[in-house]
Amino acid sequence: MTTERFDLNQVQQLEDKYIMTTYARQPVLFVRGENSTLYDSVGNAYLDFISGIGVNVLGYDHPRIRRVLSEQASLMHTSNLYYHPYQGLLAEQLTQASGLARAFFCNSGTETAEAALKLSRAWQRRQGRENKYEFVSLTGSFHGRSMGSLSVTAQQKYREPFEPLVPGCNFIKAGDHHEARTAINERTAAVIVETIQGEGGVRPQSPEYLQTLRDACDAVDALLIVDEVQCGLGRTGKTFAYQHSPIQADILTVAKPLGLGVPLGAIVVAEKAVDGFRPGDHGTTFGGGPLACRLSLEFFEELNEGQLLQHVNETGDYFKQKLLHLQESYSSIIKEVRALGLMIGVELTFPTKNFPTKMLERGFLMNSTNETTCRFLPPYIITKAEIDAMLTAWEEVLVEEAKAAEEN
Repeated sequence: MTTERFDLNQVQQLEDKYIMTTYARQPVLFVRGENSTLYDSVGNAYLDFISGIGVNVLGYDHPRIRRVLSEQASLMHTSNLYYHPYQGLLAEQLTQASGLARAFFCNSGTETAEAALKLSRAWQRRQGRENKYEFVSLTGSFHGRSMGSLSVTAQQKYREPFEPLVPGCNFIKAGDHHEARTAINERTAAVIVETIQGEGGVRPQSPEYLQTLRDACDAVDALLIVDEVQCGLGRTGKTFAYQHSPIQADILTVAKPLGLGVPLGAIVVAEKAVDGFRPGDHGTTFGGGPLACRLSLEFFEELNEGQLLQHVNETGDYFKQKLLHLQESYSSIIKEVRALGLMIGVELTFPTKNFPTKMLERGFLMNSTNETTCRFLPPYIITKAEIDAMLTAWEEVLVEEAKAAEEN
């Protein structure tokens, strides 16, 4: 079955009839991509500044990806009942890059959070500390949509339809050092923190605050889970975003770009906590399969060659400076620019829900988050010229939306 036989209206009709309505899709049907550009079913081109929500970091039709997809077609899945050549190699890459000891592979960011929470409770129990079962998370956090990961997600709009959730989950104000020191206590199994909150509005935690969380965990033998599903693996110009600070994680969660579009997630665990899981405690049918792991090894080769991270730093700084210049011109409506590498949020004084549609009409993909923040997660290969083109269109939309907000 080929995409040529479908048009947008046909696809929409099929989905309206057969797909559960959990997504508000944009009215566009993509059929192929190249570099940082996607093409729709009628040939229109769109510069991508969201990259599949931070997944397609090498863009589209990358030669490494094409080669692996062709060569690995004869062995895409084995299950974890057997060995294949690539899982151990990828675990080695992750542990060497993070300074941690061992990895467990799954399929998504949600699954990494679930595994990290389970491991924390199991590890505390195996230390004889059965009273240490609670979790501490931050206001504004988002860790996933399963019952466990949702329980440590602080945003009520995600939680409310499914309550009551897993008990023993407590929330503290992000950045409040005193509350962190008092809330992390003898009942705390683990603290979970996004180095940069993604769905919460692209909000980074300061190195000083991360150190406070690390010290508070150490004081009561709690584990520190660092969630880098969205901000990790090169997005900020370092392999992991927490490497901009002095801390080390006990459990690191990564996903989104890890499999370059093929579902793959991982937790990477410090030596002290690896015996929390024993054979039979946790598992996955698809996690860490040959195709996903081999693609991820190609991704690490790109990262380790050095030029990709340098490009992220250079273009990210260029992007940030251009936005700061716009903020000077529109200081009454651009409240804050938050940027590290190519993870960028621009907070406005009015809702940003119309920006994605209006930018789509102009040939650009981006999205909004946390009501008033425009979020940009472009591929790591984005160019300065492409950033300029997007910001020209974004400024037009900014002026239009600001005028509409003022009139309302």
